[in-house]
Order: sequence, then structure tokens, then C-alpha cells
Amino acid sequence: MTRTSWVALTVVLVPFLALARPGNKEGAEPRPRDAERMERLEKRLRLRQVLTLSEALELDNAQALKMEETLRGFDEKRRPLREQVRDAARTLHQAARGDSAALAQVDAAAQRAFEARERIAALDREMYQALAKELAPEKRAKLALALARGGLKSKSFWKNGPPGDSRGDD
Repeated sequence: MTRTSWVALTVVLVPFLALARPGNKEGAEPRPRDAERMERLEKRLRLRQVLTLSEALELDNAQALKMEETLRGFDEKRRPLREQVRDAARTLHQAARGDSAALAQVDAAAQRAFEARERIAALDREMYQALAKELAPEKRAKLALALARGGLKSKSFWKNGPPGDSRGDD
């Protein structure tokens, strides 16, 4: 596997592993090490997204750095919303396992998760507008496609195709 393949695989698998941490069951507060690990993960994900977007949009270093700053600002806004979704999911998982205390909170937790996801979607639209405002229409289209795919070209990655390949077979 190439280095890019390993990075992409890590980006895909690490969020699932982070949610399945064995040491943080029963709604316990995250430990400082977990917060540090999540921060490092966010940085890696942002770096991967910047690399992918800058390659797809054929950006120079200055443009890529500007994009990274913009993405970082939106990540800061998105972080508490993602935590709200994780907390709601934790409550829902506990309720699904039959935890009587969590059963009473199912509707409220589901509502919190839906509301946070709606705000994340609004931030995503705002982020697209901020990133696209100085781009040509062709690059705006490429940006929209890349963001719609989560910033990763998952199909072309698995097929070992070039990252900027937009054949429309997704």
C-alpha cells in the first residue's frame, strides 16, 4: 500500500475506533488523554482534507495554507456539535442495551442529535461558501464534489485511481 492509501485507511477507520473505546463506557467523562488523542485526530483529518482538496483544486502552497486556516475555524465551530452528537449517541446506545436511566432520555437524545446534525450541515454550507468565494466556477464545482464525498475520494482510493479523478462513478 502507498503512504496515501495508509493515510486514507487511517482516516476512515480511526473515527470508528474512537467511538468504540473500551475505557469510556457508562457515560464517563473523557480523560485528558482522550481529548489529546481526539485533537491529534482532528489535525490529521484536517491535514488529509487540505491535501485532498488542494490536489483536487490544484492549489499552490499559499492557497492551501489559507484553506487550512478556514477549515480550522470551521472545525472549532463544529467540535461542540460533534460532541453533542457523540453524547446523544452514547445515551441512545445505553438505552438500546436496556439501561433504565437512558430509556427515559431516548427522545431528548435523538432530538439533540438531529439538531446538532442540522447545525453541522449549516456549517458545511457556510464552509463551502467561504472556501468557494475566490474560486473559478470549475474549481467551485470540484470543491463541491470533494466536500460532498467527505473530502476524500473514497471510490478512486479503493480502485487505486488518481485522487482528482471525477468520473462520476460514485
